Amino acid sequence: MTLGALTRRFPTVLLAKRNLSRARARSLLATLGIVIGVVAISSLGMFGLAFQESQLERASALTTTAVVTPGEDATFDRLSEDHVAAIDRESGAADVYAMKTTRGTVTRLKQSTDASVKGLEEPGRLFEAEEGKIPESWRSGVVVGATLAEDLDVHAGESLTVDGTTYRVRAVLAETRMFGLVNQPNEAVFLPPSEFSYERYDRVAVQEDSPAEIRRTSDRLEATLNNRKERFDVRDFRSSVERFMEQMATIQQFLLGVGGVSLLVASVSILNVMLMSAVERREEIGVLRAVGYHRLDVLRLMLGEATLLGVIGAVVGSVLSVALGMALNAMLLGDPTAFPPGAFRYVALGFAFGVGAAVISGLYPAWKASNARPVEALRD
Repeated sequence: MTLGALTRRFPTVLLAKRNLSRARARSLLATLGIVIGVVAISSLGMFGLAFQESQLERASALTTTAVVTPGEDATFDRLSEDHVAAIDRESGAADVYAMKTTRGTVTRLKQSTDASVKGLEEPGRLFEAEEGKIPESWRSGVVVGATLAEDLDVHAGESLTVDGTTYRVRAVLAETRMFGLVNQPNEAVFLPPSEFSYERYDRVAVQEDSPAEIRRTSDRLEATLNNRKERFDVRDFRSSVERFMEQMATIQQFLLGVGGVSLLVASVSILNVMLMSAVERREEIGVLRAVGYHRLDVLRLMLGEATLLGVIGAVVGSVLSVALGMALNAMLLGDPTAFPPGAFRYVALGFAFGVGAAVISGLYPAWKASNARPVEALRD
């Protein structure tokens, strides 16, 4: 329904619109306060959700991964082939990746850098190649992460030196957000495990299809691999994910508090506008009372003005919030329309708070105006 149709159907709205237009600058400033408050609540809430979604997407592998390393009671500092076989057997149908990892000096021509060096049997099971081809079963060559390849300006087919040994680059990986299963793969160089100076593995990663499955798998590994002594350390990162969600909930509350302060300021502005309007229109209100308007009619008129300010500000604020939310989605999620679940709840919350703040701010001025005695108002 348009504003014109609304005013024809509800004459009070027409009177409220006319009265507000008398002090356009003051009404505009009050409406702007509502707009800012609604945008603050809605956009900050959507920002929190988009940021949380982007971080969870980046760490999606973390929620379905368990990592097994030697425990504090272990008599070994690395995992043997028998250990890997036992982990594979006890984990059931999970994907198991045995890895070696260290730090090394990676050199391309005259440029050198310190980087993570990882040994992995089948990197093609986890990553995709941007250049070249990831070997299915490899005994030579290296695979380079996207960021490291860009820093060293190295491409597939060229040479790369790792700790003094020169290898041919078999593939350059496409950039990935994987985290947990293989830490920081974009900044790493991958070698066949046989190229390492030691035989055993530093860690074994176990991956399932869902967080619930990885919890069951990690509990089973903990129970079967450790007999009274903590020979193996099994971590499924559930506490890290839960702690992250708690922190995000705290941040969301803080952001909503900031938006609430903005609406509080807007409420004070509307209160001032309505009080000034009630004082300036004492004579008009006296005439209305003298010709038969009841107190409830005056109360309804003044509240209508406050509500109209709130509705206009809330509508404009909601539209701006959705536009800002699309910009945030494009920046954090790569898709302007990828609103996380619950995002529009914050738009509705901002709209409701905007209208509610305006109505509450208009209550006292409306009550004051409706209780003015007609004779005194006309005399003034």
